[in-house]
Amino acid sequence: MAVLWLVIVTTLLCIPGTELPKFKWDNKIWLDKWIHVFLFIVLVILWCKAYSHKKSIQSNNHKIFFQIMLLGFLYGILMELVQKYFIPYRSFDLIDLIADGVGCFIGYIISIKRFVKS
Repeated sequence: MAVLWLVIVTTLLCIPGTELPKFKWDNKIWLDKWIHVFLFIVLVILWCKAYSHKKSIQSNNHKIFFQIMLLGFLYGILMELVQKYFIPYRSFDLIDLIADGVGCFIGYIISIKRFVKS
């Protein structure tokens, strides 16, 4: 499931800017940024869930989950660079990157609470 979600997120982030839907009200609520937060929350949770079932790392879940969070954020940076240099009518957006990081952090916190046994 985590790999499938990664493919979906990558596909969505690589849509050319001219093909993205335009709404008159989306800038008022920063819809694009909330979508980034959601995509990255789910991304981190799914990868943490995938690794939480591996017996060999269960004692190290905090560390593994933190690494997954960091890798998710690095993926967000990479995708912003891909958008800037390779996707027509897309650009590097620092606020998108912040939203990605917030999503990764929230996903990490949720994963710790959900998948780490006390």
